[in-house]
Amino acid sequence: MGCLISQLAAKFAFFPPTPPTYQVKKRDDGKLVAVSTTSSLPIAIDDSSLDVLSIRTKRGNKIVAFYLRNPYARLTVLYSHGNAADLGQLYDLFVQLKANLRVNLIGYDYSGYGASTGKPSEYDTYADIEAVYECLQTEYGISQEDLILYGQSVGSGPTLHLAAQLPRLRGVVLHSAILSGLRVLCHVKFTLCCDIYKECKQNRKVKSPVLVIHGTEDDVVNWLHGNGLWEMSREPYEPLWIKGGGHCNLELYPDYISHLCRFVQEMENITTEVRLTKIRQTLRLQKRSKSANRCCTINFRQPKCPKCSNLSCVKSCCCWWPKCPEWRLNCPPSCPSCSCWCKKCSCRCTMCSCLCAAKCSCW
Repeated sequence: MGCLISQLAAKFAFFPPTPPTYQVKKRDDGKLVAVSTTSSLPIAIDDSSLDVLSIRTKRGNKIVAFYLRNPYARLTVLYSHGNAADLGQLYDLFVQLKANLRVNLIGYDYSGYGASTGKPSEYDTYADIEAVYECLQTEYGISQEDLILYGQSVGSGPTLHLAAQLPRLRGVVLHSAILSGLRVLCHVKFTLCCDIYKECKQNRKVKSPVLVIHGTEDDVVNWLHGNGLWEMSREPYEPLWIKGGGHCNLELYPDYISHLCRFVQEMENITTEVRLTKIRQTLRLQKRSKSANRCCTINFRQPKCPKCSNLSCVKSCCCWWPKCPEWRLNCPPSCPSCSCWCKKCSCRCTMCSCLCAAKCSCW
């Protein structure tokens, strides 16, 4: 039953354009070019900055990717598109993003989309993005420190899958993202074991800044999906809620490109030293939050006396010092709130009348 539900969710999640809007052909010099199916001219016949790639995945499919260079780029964007588009439709958007954001950009078609082979599925998209990332490393020498992952709609699934594995990633952009497949399909507020793209779990593992962009009037993926992902982020960036924006038209709003430019510029300015400083600050805050639950900065041990099974007696007694080699526990009737005294000496506690080591030379 669970498998059937998962297949049903996958069926509604993937809508590759039929027929594809482009084809891939090989020139006489061996270079691949993309040709529009609605025109006899190549998509970018004079664009020397475009590489058309054919990449094999670990699941045996060959996927097509477009790599666009920007000579002034410091970072690279790996773009995972939505469920009803292919690279032929997205090429113009890629050119604009490359120029406006001043980045290199690589976009790819999932298995079964465009000129890519195979059939689309959740695990195929995971293999697809992993293969593209490996290509960036081996063919272009791009490391995770110089990479921003961008996921639009269903593309948020493979984006967060990869982002959870890259602790030194520069940043993540979630555009009209989904919490899970069934949450979109059935409008439920919980995640089932047979669900696909359980991003709410993956997002908690992402250690890099996360920018969420969502339209308030999105009738395909409700705004609550984007808000939920933003609230779950470990390092959330200022979100962009586009008032009146739908699911497929956010790129037309001026706020979209301006906010995205600011995010990329800030990611460029984040150096290794800055990131290490943020990590150290986070660790200090975690230490403080843990120590705030204790009565003082000394790490007390739990008293072994059955009448003092909690640490309340330690708060009122200053004589507990575990380093003393002659330490013995007892419960003198003269002080029911104090359980510790030293048999090596006979000093007395300033807070009560029992024998203790508050001013004992043993420590």
